[in-house]
Amino acid sequence: MPWFYEERVLPRQEVIELTRKAAREALERICKNPKKVLLLPPDITRAHSGAGWITEELYNFFQKGADVRLIPTLGQHVPHTPEQNRWMFGNVPEEKIHAHDWRNGSRLIGEIPADYVKKVSKGKADWAIPVSLNKMLLDEKWDIIINIGHIVPHEVLGFANHNKNYFIGLGGKETICASHMMAACCGIENNLGELITPLRDCYNAAEEKYLGHLPDFYIQVVMAYGEKDRLAHTGFYVGDDLETYLLGAKASRKQNITGFKEPLKKVVAVMQGDEFYSTWVANKAIYRTRMAIANGGELLIIAPGLKRFGEQPDVDALIRKYGYVGTEKVMELFKKEEVLKDLTHGTAHLIHGSSEGRFTITYAPGHLTEKEIRNVNFNYMNINEALTRYNPEKMKNGFNVMHDGEKIYFISTPSAGLWSTEEKLHR
Repeated sequence: MPWFYEERVLPRQEVIELTRKAAREALERICKNPKKVLLLPPDITRAHSGAGWITEELYNFFQKGADVRLIPTLGQHVPHTPEQNRWMFGNVPEEKIHAHDWRNGSRLIGEIPADYVKKVSKGKADWAIPVSLNKMLLDEKWDIIINIGHIVPHEVLGFANHNKNYFIGLGGKETICASHMMAACCGIENNLGELITPLRDCYNAAEEKYLGHLPDFYIQVVMAYGEKDRLAHTGFYVGDDLETYLLGAKASRKQNITGFKEPLKKVVAVMQGDEFYSTWVANKAIYRTRMAIANGGELLIIAPGLKRFGEQPDVDALIRKYGYVGTEKVMELFKKEEVLKDLTHGTAHLIHGSSEGRFTITYAPGHLTEKEIRNVNFNYMNINEALTRYNPEKMKNGFNVMHDGEKIYFISTPSAGLWSTEEKLHR
């Protein structure tokens, strides 16, 4: 059972008080006098959740008597700059923040067996998933470890957070690659909004087998749109078990999934310029809306910060070379292209980022050229034209009718939810 939780609209000061309560509970339940504390927040793409200032509050609480370290759970995302760390984590000193190195900074500790993967995926995947995790997490003696995160619908795990922080956020290349390919084979639309996906099942088993000795617990938040069309905290969950995740995920499923009787013909989504710099993360706009868009419809993504495709140079090159060409073509290439076999998480991303020809995807990027966008199989719109016609400051979340009669559905923060026809939700 969770240590405690709250399910109501929570102003920032109440979230801070609950964070302090969680810290005090850790002193009682895990270690009364900790000397080394590890904080595992999400990266900057989840900054809107408040995880940064929650982490700062925990740092301030524990640093009076302990050496407190942060490892943002980057996965294979680009490490933060010092400026981004200050923006997200406030007064936490830069020397206390450590970038996860997904290629060289992890150690193999076991595997999720192939027969287990095959069983839970119903034969869609039949390979073992190596368990390779951050060396600093594994090799240093921590008195308390705190995972901080935002529970929200997710394309790989059904819902983000909980042990995703370990197996993707602090995962090594072997784990990240094998995991993403398994999830892609299971089908993105089969994963979205599911409490326990096949990959989540694997991670739960791996956590029990390999991480049960860690002195850890989870702080998880749920958010929903409230007054003035702004995201507000509506749930705060603290505990060290699976039930803590399930409570939050069930709340997110009720609050963060919008269903429609009829599919949408045009969706306009904004990926914030201070959080989303690559299609690797900005494509969340595709993942979270694809189940709502009509055949022959259009998704326009306004992404003022967009300046690359992959988070890493090799994945960026992979996306530029092959593009978002659909599952059938990607799997055909996968059989013969060595780079797609080596960077299987990138291969999975190409599958996730395609509409499979069902609807068009148009990007209005802040920094990439029209040629670059079209070369990866997206349509292009000039960013200034997009911002003038669909000014985010003037649009409201939901249906909008433009001055010339065009009807669109606007989403200001697609990473915070899931939109789908009721038919696909009730599959």
